[in-house]
Amino acid sequence: MNRVKVHLLVLLVLLVVPVLYAQHSHSTPAKAKKLTDAEKVANAMAAAPAEIAKHAAIMDWPAKEGDKPRQLKAGTNGWVCFPNSPEEYGGASIDDPMCLDKEWQSWADAWQGHKSPKVSGTGIAYMLKGDKGASNTDPYATGPTKDNAWVVSPPHVMVLPSDPKMLDAYPTDPKGGGPWVMWKGTPYAHLMVPVSATKLASMK
Repeated sequence: MNRVKVHLLVLLVLLVVPVLYAQHSHSTPAKAKKLTDAEKVANAMAAAPAEIAKHAAIMDWPAKEGDKPRQLKAGTNGWVCFPNSPEEYGGASIDDPMCLDKEWQSWADAWQGHKSPKVSGTGIAYMLKGDKGASNTDPYATGPTKDNAWVVSPPHVMVLPSDPKMLDAYPTDPKGGGPWVMWKGTPYAHLMVPVSATKLASMK
């Protein structure tokens, strides 16, 4: 996919996702609660457009480190969706489900294993309820510091280009109100396409 096509894809995402986002409920639970399997499935499916989510495999997070994800629902389209990250990952009361296509699943495996991802085509991932926050510069940061540009991303789409050089056309500052590059200069760099305003952590 060439640079022009990537720009067109980003433009399409910016035009379509606000409509999709408006169709979802975005309230965050006041207190953490343990979800049933049925609630986890519904929560995971809320991360992406309905046409993708309803045919995606739904996987639960591993019960403990070293375990494999548990399948909650079989899928037919190659996508995988996860519900809110559990309490041990900083979630539970945070609405942060995600849906990943095949390229992003491969990317996630590489990131987890501290290996360089092998990207064969443009990848798309959805987090239409936002996330709990991450460093914009350090792929393995576990919390905000004074110099790791911690950002709590709003509902967004993530784009993984087949050629990392395509990311050079975009800024790395999440405060601009449009797409930005996260983790630039690392093998895990990707484009964040927000749906609503982005908040940076205030570090004193």
